Amino acid sequence: MAIRPYLERLGAAALAALGAAVELWLVFVGTIAGVLRGGRPRGAVIKQMHVIGNKSLLFIAVTLGFIGMVMIYQTCLLTTQVIDGRNQVGPQYARLLVLDFGPTLTGLMLATRVGAGIAAEIGSMKVTEQIDALRMSGVAPIDFLIVPRFLACVVMTLVLTMFGMAVAFATGGLTGYLSFDINPRIFFSLEQVRPIHAVFGLSKALAYGMAIPVISGYCGLRAKGSSEGVGWATTAAVIGSSLAVILLDFLISTIGLLGFGANL
Repeated sequence: MAIRPYLERLGAAALAALGAAVELWLVFVGTIAGVLRGGRPRGAVIKQMHVIGNKSLLFIAVTLGFIGMVMIYQTCLLTTQVIDGRNQVGPQYARLLVLDFGPTLTGLMLATRVGAGIAAEIGSMKVTEQIDALRMSGVAPIDFLIVPRFLACVVMTLVLTMFGMAVAFATGGLTGYLSFDINPRIFFSLEQVRPIHAVFGLSKALAYGMAIPVISGYCGLRAKGSSEGVGWATTAAVIGSSLAVILLDFLISTIGLLGFGANL
């Protein structure tokens, strides 16, 4: 009998998680349907592209730039202690950057900044009953609030991923040249990068760009109460979006390894 309360709580938690998953799926389906229907407010997507993309440029550049510098420094340091393989650092780094490092790190950074912003904005509208007013006016909240952010995030995640990779590659090459005297012509070689790497890297960026606004918008729509509810929605959006990036990275990488194996 003592175990019964624990089983009841476990069952309740499982049912709540299942219900949340179904609601999230419905938001995703509604978002895709809204994209296909069209009818978005004029200029809404462009505005969100500016908010998501332009205002994230410095954040992405600083983050990927410094992490790229640290990665190259540590890699070269360890390489020179065992065998002098500095000539292979650049080409292998470019392959890793395109295939996984660039898209995933960019996605995680956008999950924190963009995810939190979307959830806070929509959550504030929810607790102040502005979303109820939209419904009363015959406007679907998903079409009005999530769809423009969805389209903007998909486009700008791809753009920011390529921008971030370029910054990380440049700062890595600069670190290799100044600290370990690696010839820039050797470091910036793309001989290890193949089209399949770019396909999988951009596929990850596309998946992240789709997941972040949907999860964040869903969390914002679930906000309740007052400022405390908005805080919960923001926290849940960052955690959920970051977790989605990691899981999607694992899933797409697994598909790539199973399909292409050592060729990837």
